[in-house]
Amino acid sequence: MVQPYKHEPFTDFTNEENRQDYLNGLKTVESYLGKDYPLVIGGERITTEDKIVSYNPSNHKEIIGSVSKASRDLAEQAMQAAVEAFKTWKKVKAEVRADVLFKAATIIRRRKHEFSALLTKEAGKPWREADADTAEAIDFLEYYGRQMLQLKDGVPVNSRPNEFNRYNYIPLGVGIIISPWNFPLAIMAGTTVAAIVSGNTVLLKPASTTPVVAAKFVEVMEEAGLPKGVLNFVPGSGAEVGDYLVDHKDTRFISFTGSRDVGLRIFERSSKVNQGQVWMKRLIAEMGGKDTIVVDSEADLELAAQSIVAGAFGFSGQKCSACSRAVIVEGVYDTVLNRVVELTKELTVGDPTEQGTFMGPVNDNNAFKKIMEYVEIGKQEGKLMTGGEGDNSKGYFIQPTVIADLAPDARIMQEEIFGPVVGFTKAKDFTEAIEIANNTEYGLTGAVITTNREHLEQAREDFHVGNLYFNRSCTGAIVGYQPFGGFNMSGTDSKAGGPDYLLLHMQAKTTSEMY
Repeated sequence: MVQPYKHEPFTDFTNEENRQDYLNGLKTVESYLGKDYPLVIGGERITTEDKIVSYNPSNHKEIIGSVSKASRDLAEQAMQAAVEAFKTWKKVKAEVRADVLFKAATIIRRRKHEFSALLTKEAGKPWREADADTAEAIDFLEYYGRQMLQLKDGVPVNSRPNEFNRYNYIPLGVGIIISPWNFPLAIMAGTTVAAIVSGNTVLLKPASTTPVVAAKFVEVMEEAGLPKGVLNFVPGSGAEVGDYLVDHKDTRFISFTGSRDVGLRIFERSSKVNQGQVWMKRLIAEMGGKDTIVVDSEADLELAAQSIVAGAFGFSGQKCSACSRAVIVEGVYDTVLNRVVELTKELTVGDPTEQGTFMGPVNDNNAFKKIMEYVEIGKQEGKLMTGGEGDNSKGYFIQPTVIADLAPDARIMQEEIFGPVVGFTKAKDFTEAIEIANNTEYGLTGAVITTNREHLEQAREDFHVGNLYFNRSCTGAIVGYQPFGGFNMSGTDSKAGGPDYLLLHMQAKTTSEMY
């Protein structure tokens, strides 16, 4: 019998012991800042002259580490290592594969505050956000291990007299994992181990701004007993290495998390059959969002304001699930807007290594410039209520920004900003509010704040998003509790942390025996 899955609890930092553990984690990370990390190909460590240098977004003079950069030749070497390893890994019992994940979860749990501190340094995550990222990584390891144990014997199908039929799942082959910088441990680990525990071998190409946490995770998987060649670590440029691996004839599937534009480019490239390719590549894609919290006239308005602020400004709005739009029924619009402005002005922005910091930096200078350009657009399209300032002299800091009185079709209400900016618009009634919520090309998350049961049921039917939350914020999906993935341009609705996610990494085989 498979042991029940339990969500990894978040750390209570009001507890002095936990607080000290986190500070010790920061000291551990500071002891290895600036270190070099090699590629890992077929279990072999390969150092290249060309490096990806990772900087602290709170202090861009501080180097987190330098990671060797893969070339096309090295990417090809990694592909052949993965092809070779697949021949044996696909035959390893599911129980053994799951045990690797369970051991890795235990290792990360022991080093939880170190990994969280690394996220604080490399990704700019405040304590609470970093702790949640690490907990989610542990959750993915535990959950997918258990899911594989449930799927290992297939699904019963009917048989007839003198005939016995079986329906089993087998792995696909070599997968390319292209992981994002905003959840550089959780999503990177989750997408990687989902493929591995299903019996596939992988090439991991992490985001270029957060490669050190990925290098540390690869070390954990090796310590947990993963055989050589199953997980190959190949950081590199998207144009050189990413395109080459997406196009490769031996690539069986691509698991991508990132922007809409890059996702569509991968979708197009992966659909083409290259010479020697004997399958249609499978794409698992989680892309962008333009997520809305709808506030009804019959609602707990304090809950609404708190939910908007938490959803919009947690991790500086750098979540595909972030609340970047607030659609408020007109009778309560001013009350909710004014309370959101009050709460936003109370937020602390600064160094995420400080326990009291609510919001740290944005990812890098490119993100900083893009977000500040959107702030200027917002000033033209609506009314700037608070925020709007940025300072990239030391780190990439932007004040949490609220822009009011926007038209539903304004750019601020339509385009993914991926920063601490939330736009407000007014709806004449609840039905119009849902219509506005649905008027983007995305369909990832949304939330409805109301005490009206009929309106909740109306939203359940009509609000077209993959993850819909009632009377809470639109961020914070937990593995196994709220399987995560969206509609339309938000991706392939591949529900990460859900009961059918591993099936995306496998194919079903029917065998029928006559007696």
